[in-house]
Amino acid sequence: MNQAGNGHSEFIIIKALEDGVNVIGLTRGSDTKFHHSEKLDKGEVMIAQFTEHTSAMKVRGNAIITTSFGEVESEGK
Repeated sequence: MNQAGNGHSEFIIIKALEDGVNVIGLTRGSDTKFHHSEKLDKGEVMIAQFTEHTSAMKVRGNAIITTSFGEVESEGK
């Protein structure tokens, strides 16, 4: 798990640049599975963090993703 300097899991920020952006949480363990999904509309912002249950996140659609490592823009379909 990625740890911030304060001992807490790091947060990521996802800002939708179009309607219908999907944010999908993936589980940890030997079998990676979808465990949570959110749909964001244009302008909506989601703040998320990695946990003992969430090892990865998938963003589908046009969005800006901001982490402690920088910012990246995902592309729409």
